Amino acid sequence: MTPPQVIVKDQPVYSPEERAQLIQLAHQAIESALAGRPLELKAPSEHLSQQRAAFTTLHLEGELRGCVGFVAPMYPLYRTIAETALAAAFEDNRFPPVTAEEAPRLKIEISVLSPLVPIHPEEVVVGKHGLVVSHHGRRGLLLPQVPVEHGWNRDTFIAETCRKAGLPKDAVLHGATLEAFTAEVFGE
Repeated sequence: MTPPQVIVKDQPVYSPEERAQLIQLAHQAIESALAGRPLELKAPSEHLSQQRAAFTTLHLEGELRGCVGFVAPMYPLYRTIAETALAAAFEDNRFPPVTAEEAPRLKIEISVLSPLVPIHPEEVVVGKHGLVVSHHGRRGLLLPQVPVEHGWNRDTFIAETCRKAGLPKDAVLHGATLEAFTAEVFGE
């Protein structure tokens, strides 16, 4: 099953060429690491050099194979994509490291995030918002495409984000902070 191609923003911020560059960069980062050679990072453009938060998701034969990202902007977007692709391939503790045999078959999905904003549960829109729930040092995040892929309604989406944080499913009713973001999501 191919993951859905979701664009949550009204107008894409990144051109088809920029999207292709970022996806290619994610593949190159993984391939360079597997070959044991450093990846030479150069800013592809001023636009892709803006600091942005992003997640890189890896799929293998339609199944999740890794997903890692930054909720807050830490690096220029092109570097963020290289870093998160490497982390998704080799550091996502839910999966063993990607092998050289798997790498050519990986499908990359990139989610470039907006800044986090506080949100009330009744304002959450499935398919538009990604969520972050935090409380007492625990934090859980789900990207906007996750509830769409699973067919969740708003309440289930919020509950599953709480669960991912290791909190009770109703934690947002008992002091947990709920924040939302949107994302421009594209991939292969």
